[in-house]
Amino acid sequence: MDTFVAFLRGINVGGHGRLPMKDLVAAIERVGGHDVKTYIQSGNAVFESSKKDHTKLSEQLASEIEKGHGFRPHVLILELAAIANAIENNPFPEAEAEPKHLHLGFLSSVPKAPNLDKLGTIKKHNERFKLIGAVFYLHAPDGVGRSKLAASSEKLLGAPMTDRNWSTVCKMRELASG
Repeated sequence: MDTFVAFLRGINVGGHGRLPMKDLVAAIERVGGHDVKTYIQSGNAVFESSKKDHTKLSEQLASEIEKGHGFRPHVLILELAAIANAIENNPFPEAEAEPKHLHLGFLSSVPKAPNLDKLGTIKKHNERFKLIGAVFYLHAPDGVGRSKLAASSEKLLGAPMTDRNWSTVCKMRELASG
């Protein structure tokens, strides 16, 4: 069995996309997941599965949630190794001291033509970013809620993305590692 991390975007935020974690666990189990653990209420889970195709698992989980809850969230399922690599490749290690200001945007694929120049023109003077493969690292000391860079990154990168702060990413690796 392989260990996977599931990130769902836009659930249980502002009263929209309501999905109790017990229902998420049940949906993951219905698509072949075992030993499911969730973290906070915003769509983070780790599980084991004998299925190897995480892209297909993402689609199956999104469909399962749509059947049971009437909405289809963006679901990104990654192998544990991808999470570990993202943590190891952090280009802003000094930002780890303020984990709510360091975000990792996990993209559904490596962007083919990301507009990094435009991202550079809209960032604040104290913001930093780096794209490494299918991970967009963003250090936003004033918070992502006020960041034009954060708001525009998915569109300018050209691939669906779900974002997690450093604390959440590290916690997911911890949960997945046992």
